Amino acid sequence: MDRQTWPNDLDTASREPVTRPTLASDLRALGLDEGATVIVHTSMSRLGPVIGGAQAVIAALLDTLGERGTLVMPAHSGQLSDPANWQAPPAPEAWWDTIRQEMPPYDPALTPTREMGAVAESFRTYPGVRRSAHPQVSFAARGPLAERIVAEHSLQSKFGEDSPLAKLYELDAQVLLAGVDHGSNTAIHLGEARAQFPGGRRLREGAPMLVDGERRWVRFEETAPAAHDFAELGEDFSRDTGQEITGPLGWGRARLMRVRAIVDYAQDWLKEHRTPAR
Repeated sequence: MDRQTWPNDLDTASREPVTRPTLASDLRALGLDEGATVIVHTSMSRLGPVIGGAQAVIAALLDTLGERGTLVMPAHSGQLSDPANWQAPPAPEAWWDTIRQEMPPYDPALTPTREMGAVAESFRTYPGVRRSAHPQVSFAARGPLAERIVAEHSLQSKFGEDSPLAKLYELDAQVLLAGVDHGSNTAIHLGEARAQFPGGRRLREGAPMLVDGERRWVRFEETAPAAHDFAELGEDFSRDTGQEITGPLGWGRARLMRVRAIVDYAQDWLKEHRTPAR
């Protein structure tokens, strides 16, 4: 583990550090099996002092899944977006044209993730990883089903039927929330897309992309996704269905469930409970 991220208040006399073997043991005890297909969302800080950091977390996941398993993570790069839509902070309007002209185009091999955490950022460069083509909400995958999962990702379908999430639903994959709650569960966005609840805000977007080898600013329109109620939805899912397994992972907690179960539940829940974000 990087010394700069080592906690200052460790009770080293009473607890052991987290290692690749102990993480793999926790994952197996949780119910993640060899040969599974799983999309993983992580928070390194919640797992405790992991010896080897993000590299060890990825290795433990791959140890658990084995050669027949497929590991998937979000590799979103929201920085490749129209500056007209930026907030916190907004971009000065006088800069918009320059940003659109100079922003590097999306490149699956080079474009870094944004706000995805250390594990997802490390995973996107891992040997054998394939990454989907959406410039803002790509997914990365490694394993025998990786190409099938990431092969088609439409600009007009961030999280819908032409996205990797729909492929994970078809494959009866699992979701692992490692140290995070359902507020980080991107699988719920597929239920959101299928719910087609009233009041979805249409958003005009754009991103720099390579088209026939040339950089172009590509415009597209979408129904803006939202996640403000995902944590509440997830707690109701856990309570109502009994289809979420929870257990220790390092010093933190993990949740494991089927993509189909959470997506189907989310589709109905959002129709009944969603209110606009403030």
